[in-house]
Amino acid sequence: MSRRSAILSGFVVVMILFPFAWQAWGGHVNPLRVCGDPNNLPFSNKQSEGFENKIAEVIAKEMKIELTYFWWPHQQGLVRRALKPGLCDVMISIPQGWDRVLWTKPYYRSAYAFVYRKDRGFHISSLDDPILKRLKIGVYINSPPMEALANRDIRTNLVGYSLVNYGDQNERSDKIIRDLVAGEIDVVLDWGPMAGYFAKRLNGSTPLEVVLLQGGEPRIPFTFEFSMGVKEGNTALKAELEQAISKRHAEIRKILEEYGVPLLPLLAHEQFPKVEEKPGEIFYRSFDRDDPLPSY
Repeated sequence: MSRRSAILSGFVVVMILFPFAWQAWGGHVNPLRVCGDPNNLPFSNKQSEGFENKIAEVIAKEMKIELTYFWWPHQQGLVRRALKPGLCDVMISIPQGWDRVLWTKPYYRSAYAFVYRKDRGFHISSLDDPILKRLKIGVYINSPPMEALANRDIRTNLVGYSLVNYGDQNERSDKIIRDLVAGEIDVVLDWGPMAGYFAKRLNGSTPLEVVLLQGGEPRIPFTFEFSMGVKEGNTALKAELEQAISKRHAEIRKILEEYGVPLLPLLAHEQFPKVEEKPGEIFYRSFDRDDPLPSY
């Protein structure tokens, strides 16, 4: 079966099973139904405490429509089980270029980051720093930094953390930073939005430094741009979302900063006004460079 036939067949099934799904296929939607993860801070939760919740509120307000959610853990087949059948209309943040959905222009860019206690006196800015072979490093299993460290023969001093969806998501997500504060590990390599958010929450009497990861290597990107995602073919909703993002980009950036998300300039600078980075309460350092990696 051709891709076109598969899409048309899927559309017929959706129309039979969900008679109102045509509202999400094209044209102006009302309400805006967001595919939300119910327990995944700092991104989203059912209490609307995540930055994706706040961004969704800004977008719905700009579009002058009601905001609702279809809750489904994002690690468990969200596109196949929720977005494609028409149970929800938009994913608030997806990696730019993810080919399972139709994506908007990117609206923020972040990177993996080092996190360490400022009182340790470290000045780590690269995976090639020799000190990493002597430190206990917290890193998420199967993440790009873990693979890059293994390529540098740094394995025995790694402490692996899991993000598999079980137990309490918030407890799992901030454990790596809590262990850092407690001195059980020396340095953390974490995804920037998670690092910034939990470092800000746990900063307290132990100031933490967040340093965006420099460089990169083929097939192991450290920086990613993020877009909103809609079902394939829904170009009308894509265009409406892009218009809303463009008009409210300053507000969206402010939300990201309030949540401690370390931000890098978008690679396509003409899309939105250039805004200078602001450090917030955590000690941030970033590095001016030309990123040789493609946008993902």
